[in-house]
Amino acid sequence: MTYVSETLRRLVAERAHHRCEYCKLPENDSYASFQIDHIIATKHGGKTTEANLCLSCANCNGHKGSDLASLDPRTEKITLLFNPRTDQWTNHFKMNGAYIEGLTSEGRATARLLQFNARIRLRVRELLLASGQWDAIE
Repeated sequence: MTYVSETLRRLVAERAHHRCEYCKLPENDSYASFQIDHIIATKHGGKTTEANLCLSCANCNGHKGSDLASLDPRTEKITLLFNPRTDQWTNHFKMNGAYIEGLTSEGRATARLLQFNARIRLRVRELLLASGQWDAIE
């Protein structure tokens, strides 16, 4: 595991408004501590710099691992995953109630690989939406 300084961790979390940069789960509503993810893993040459780090919930980070790409379930073609530093979330995803829909090849591949819409994750979002704890996605 690569060392990330406390200063850099704080910067990444604040930049993300304490939300997972992949599924947008608020950090305060997670059962597990959020993690700092190397968007491009160090084993692929990614650096431990602000430009290559994002805040990730345990579910998203666990499913992503060191992957850079996956299959788009619609086209079955290999495509790069959503990159929180270079891509805008609303260009690749939209919320349909609690369901996160991939709008692009990158969005669909990321939503599938990171299992955004697994039953338990959908239920958590439903509860957060119903209780007013889920803010609008920017």
